[in-house]
Amino acid sequence: MLKRNLILFLASIVFSAGCFSNAAPAEVPGAKQPPNVILLFADDLGYGDLTSYGHPYNRTPNLDKLAAQGQRWTDFYVAAPVCSPSRAALLTGRLPNRTGMYGRQIAVMFPNASNGLPDSEHTLAEALQAEGYATGIVGKWHLGDAPEFYPTRHGFDYWYGIPYSNDMDWVDEPTFVELAALVAREGRQAVSQVFAKRMRKYLEPKVEYWNVPVVRSQKTVSGFKDEVVERPANQHDVTKNHTKEAVSFIQRNKNKPFFLYMPFSMPHTPLFRSAEFEGSSLGGIYGDVIEELDWSVGAISRTLRELNLAENTLLVFTSDNGPWLLMDNHGGSAGLLRNGKGTTYEGGMRVPAIFSWPGRIAPGVVSEIGSAMDIYTTSLTLAGADLPDELDGMDLSGVLLRREKSPRDGLFYYRSGELRAYRKGPFKLHLISEGAYQRPPDRVVHDKPVLNHLLHDPGERFDVAAQHPDVVKDMLKDIEAHRASFTGNESLFDRQYDHLR
Repeated sequence: MLKRNLILFLASIVFSAGCFSNAAPAEVPGAKQPPNVILLFADDLGYGDLTSYGHPYNRTPNLDKLAAQGQRWTDFYVAAPVCSPSRAALLTGRLPNRTGMYGRQIAVMFPNASNGLPDSEHTLAEALQAEGYATGIVGKWHLGDAPEFYPTRHGFDYWYGIPYSNDMDWVDEPTFVELAALVAREGRQAVSQVFAKRMRKYLEPKVEYWNVPVVRSQKTVSGFKDEVVERPANQHDVTKNHTKEAVSFIQRNKNKPFFLYMPFSMPHTPLFRSAEFEGSSLGGIYGDVIEELDWSVGAISRTLRELNLAENTLLVFTSDNGPWLLMDNHGGSAGLLRNGKGTTYEGGMRVPAIFSWPGRIAPGVVSEIGSAMDIYTTSLTLAGADLPDELDGMDLSGVLLRREKSPRDGLFYYRSGELRAYRKGPFKLHLISEGAYQRPPDRVVHDKPVLNHLLHDPGERFDVAAQHPDVVKDMLKDIEAHRASFTGNESLFDRQYDHLR
């Protein structure tokens, strides 16, 4: 039996967001068919990693152009500060605690898991597929690596990509379960030595260090066709090859509405880029990777223009969580925000978000509150589809198309199934504070909650609870009501290795 303290230790180390311009949007005739939806989802991209979000050296001209011609959101969030629960929330429009796609002990999905995204969850792909959309995913899944949990079993017609994070499935290294057993036998010091060795491999990566597969899966008339097309993946070419697959999907489906979900494997470490981008950036290897991602976005945007699809396509670019600060200069930057991946500080859950739809979206910088879960609800609304019950996502189409206020004025910050903070308007109330990956600050359950004014203090440096007691009282009342009305499910991540116990 894996002991809880062993799992907590391993999981903490192993696993790897308004103001508008005055220009009004052009009035265009009604589209002949529902809009295409393209969702580009970076991995571990920090709030400060793009030029349009303040980075001085990473050159991202394609994303900057989309931001200038569309909307760049300053206060856009994901539902969790780590990969798997964030992705589940994106695709279901529901908080991870509702779906069970979270872990109190094991934070994300690992290879050879016995479970994955439940069939009972109605994904965005399934909802759009029911409306006649062609649906495809190109990139990282990370919601169950067994065939019965593949994306094609959750509403996608086609998948080409990697089942989990690109740093999983190590070669000649202990598995997660083996590491737990090692701790039990020899203590934490033995495992610390393993991770010191792994860190060297992260910072000087070679393809052969990981046995990561590239999978192609298709829905067929008779069922599904699944195949491993490459193992180990040549990670130098992952972004380039995935871009080719994404462009091909668009070309194949240009005459009907389509949903393309492209969850990049980068800039999650280990960092790889193709030969064309090696040494191309002033920002070092991390900058090279960011600039290749920008190239990929440019290739997809160019394809839409060449096929005359851009004016009927909603394109969204965002990230699954904040930067993995443990990786030093192989990790990204949260800019002026505090902390990063794995935490409920702003740097862990506030992410870049760019919305583009030429001729339809009102251009500008938006400082309304938005969530990745809202992409689900917004996409279905734009497609004219009915909405499922018990959604946590909200419809942002009024903000995008008509410059209205966001329907979202609040946001709950969950980590490991635990409600740790709450934002309402400009204020954020911390119930629990903690760093990630054995980094400070230590876990503190606040007897007196800490209050930050995020518009005045986006770095969360100054506690203003004493100046705003009525705000604290009102927010605590909202939290109590949320908890009372919330029906959650037990963690699926913590049970992913039950079959080995």
